[in-house]
Amino acid sequence: MKKILVIQQKMIGDVLASSILCNNLKVAYPDAQIDYLIYPFTKPVVENNPNIDNLILFKEEFRKSKKALLQFLVSIRKAKYDIVIDAYGKLESNLVVGMSGAKKKIGFRKSYTSFLYTDTFRALSKPKTPAGLAIENRMLLLEPFSSKIPFDNRPKIFLTEEEIKNGKEILTKNNIDFSKKVYMIGALGSGNNKTYPFPYMAKILDTIVAKTDATLLFNYMPSQSKEAQQIFELCQPETQKNIKIDIVPGSIREFLSITYHCNALIGNEGGAVNMAKALYKPTFTIFSTWIKKEAWNAFEDGSDNVSVHLKDLKPELYGKKSAKEMKDQAMQLYEAFIPELIIPELESYLGKN
Repeated sequence: MKKILVIQQKMIGDVLASSILCNNLKVAYPDAQIDYLIYPFTKPVVENNPNIDNLILFKEEFRKSKKALLQFLVSIRKAKYDIVIDAYGKLESNLVVGMSGAKKKIGFRKSYTSFLYTDTFRALSKPKTPAGLAIENRMLLLEPFSSKIPFDNRPKIFLTEEEIKNGKEILTKNNIDFSKKVYMIGALGSGNNKTYPFPYMAKILDTIVAKTDATLLFNYMPSQSKEAQQIFELCQPETQKNIKIDIVPGSIREFLSITYHCNALIGNEGGAVNMAKALYKPTFTIFSTWIKKEAWNAFEDGSDNVSVHLKDLKPELYGKKSAKEMKDQAMQLYEAFIPELIIPELESYLGKN
């Protein structure tokens, strides 16, 4: 039996994106053992995936203890993988690849690490398809493999029937009126420079309610409750009546089970948007002013999945610099990203979703 290890240490969105490698490898090699090496906190987005046989968790202790790291690397060696695919390409994964002993080692081409791999691919700088760069670059790593069935580039999240039922029950217990639209709101990003300014977000929410009379659910971590409350208080009284700020998912899987029953997810770009897309839920994404849109605007079609980026609306603010090169000016750029730039596109979107 062929044994394959896919490596993707990083954030939730990255782990979800690279899960397409596992999905497609199972198509190419139905009898193979497919293992996926990830950080523990990203586990919920790939749980219950039938294409992954084992989740290998790269624990924090491996970073803190050389002894623990060495023991982990030895366990990888002993597993005797035939193929290792490194979608991460950083020191941690380089060590795993180098220690694996696999005959076939696949990764991205970098001058200083290429000697570790048998097959390397140069990452694309511009997307060629609606899938976006994050997906397209990962699909490159499948080129050494062939399948009679076309490879599928869409990440998927697999919920159990029990989880789907539980999500509906949570909403029912909180008196959600399913005769109206229900939107999950990504009110907060993972950091200040990835979060649309609170007063601006409040105006966006006012627009949604005025246009649709929808129920709004806030997605935020318990540690962000103060910030979520601040956004709530900036909204108009009529908007506040439609916000269910206290339905806070107790886990990522619970968030997924609730989002499954929503009409769409609207808000800041990040892991929540990627998860919603993997549930085949429509999304309206407000990109951070410094994030490279081409990498993460996957599967946009102008209808179900739409995004807005300041660089598209005010290119003169960036000049010839890329969005990422403007990271130091992210907060200043946010000031120029006024709701009036977004609302026309948002209203058009709400009419379809």
